[in-house]
Amino acid sequence: MKSGKESQTTNSEEQFSLLSKSLFTGFVGGIALGCAWCILYYFNFSEISPKSYILKSWTNANWTETWLGTLLTILAVGILSIVTAWIYYAVFKKIYSMWMGVVYGIILWGIIFILIQPIFTNVPSITDVTLNTIISTVSLFILYGTFVGYSISYEYFDMKVQLSKRSKE
Repeated sequence: MKSGKESQTTNSEEQFSLLSKSLFTGFVGGIALGCAWCILYYFNFSEISPKSYILKSWTNANWTETWLGTLLTILAVGILSIVTAWIYYAVFKKIYSMWMGVVYGIILWGIIFILIQPIFTNVPSITDVTLNTIISTVSLFILYGTFVGYSISYEYFDMKVQLSKRSKE
């Protein structure tokens, strides 16, 4: 049987492990989001490219239109996604439902396309884009939110089950 201090150390190690898994999930989800969004833009499902937010708002250099610009955009979306995963971990990890991830994706879409859009002058307003762009990007963010949210919640509840099993032994 473990002493109180050993149990507390193990619990904090597992919490740190859960946080690191959550941040990694966010990074992977962000890379997937960035790739999928670039594909949506390339095949004209979206009028708005992730480059519009990430690179073109800050620089007008020609290299932003090359493969290097796309690669840096995808990497930047992955890094920014670590922040969104941390927010989900801090606020919603105890909600074990796929629907919370769906709602989180819609919230993120609203923040990016409605709330902070006025900061980016080169990105068209939501009223100026086609319905096709709105539907495809909302769907993409719903998938992203579901992936990140459900993965984090699943890991959290799996850790709780493992701790429960150990405490019974």
